[in-house]
Amino acid sequence: MPCLLALIALIAPRFVVAVIWFTSNWFSGVFPSALWGILGFLFLPTALLWYTAVFHWWDGVWEPWRIVVLILAIATDVSPASGRRDRG
Repeated sequence: MPCLLALIALIAPRFVVAVIWFTSNWFSGVFPSALWGILGFLFLPTALLWYTAVFHWWDGVWEPWRIVVLILAIATDVSPASGRRDRG
């Protein structure tokens, strides 16, 4: 089941963020204000999901491989293919 959620998160990250936002308290306490969550939802949804995963699963400890995954998440969000992915 976690692999299915990860696949859906890569295909439709904004959908996953919205579902998690409305059905759990996953994002509470991660950011000093809700504005950062909203900006993450609008501009970098995959990176937002990974940032909150590191915050919850590893207590916000950023090791090198977690930073590499964050860079990959940001690259996924800003890649030209991400625009086609969201429309489709």
